Amino acid sequence: MKHPQIILVTGASSGFGKVIATQLAAQGHIVYGTSRKAISDVPDFKMLQLDITDPTSVSNAISTILAEQGCIDVLVNNAGMGISGAIELTTEDEIQRQMNTNFIGAVRMCAAVLPFMREAGQGRIINISSIAGVLAVPYQAFYSASKFAIEGYSEALYQEVKPFGIQVCIVEPGDFQTGFTAQRQMSKTTLSHPYYKEHFAKVMQNVEQSENNGCHPEKLGKTICKLVNNHQPAFRTKVGPWEQVFFARIKPMLPFSIVDWLIRKFY
Repeated sequence: MKHPQIILVTGASSGFGKVIATQLAAQGHIVYGTSRKAISDVPDFKMLQLDITDPTSVSNAISTILAEQGCIDVLVNNAGMGISGAIELTTEDEIQRQMNTNFIGAVRMCAAVLPFMREAGQGRIINISSIAGVLAVPYQAFYSASKFAIEGYSEALYQEVKPFGIQVCIVEPGDFQTGFTAQRQMSKTTLSHPYYKEHFAKVMQNVEQSENNGCHPEKLGKTICKLVNNHQPAFRTKVGPWEQVFFARIKPMLPFSIVDWLIRKFY
């Protein structure tokens, strides 16, 4: 690493974000983490209150960093949440909440830092997608939709800002042991619905078991550090249990009937 970089990591109060911010700070970078609720600074990095669904909150946090450091070299769009339930029973409010956090929130963060990165003639945006952004997950349709949206958005963004010296990366984590599992919002309507409740409960039990037996977040943190420090980082990186990464890589080459059978067998 030639010099410390100014790095902003959203959703850094726990889980992926906290691990990512801690590891980057340990390498000597100047790291700002964010949390929707006010939280005290941690020993390794500074915490800012930032709600990615609130444009004013985003603007205030960006202004604070620029006032203190003069630039933002790297944005890691990590903040997100999950809502699980049957598609037909998901309310418009739940859909909007899911998309506004995972997709529009990330878009809002990118829009906030891009003018300053463009002016500086350099910068890096790392968008945390998911294996669920390339493999649709049953009963998590709108979570998958939000991550599929991140994939398409990031591909277009990569092309648009490359001429300005700005790099864009996508990271697609599989199952990891984080607080995301416990914090997932479960549809009470689906849990009590006569047609869905049994299958929904079975699928989500399998999902949670896989997550609880997943990789340690340190593995993802190391992946992000490599992307930050690499002069020419890969655009798309899959990370997680080998079988999930392998399946996600070969999915485009498989007939849909095989993909369907494998997903049904897993879930």
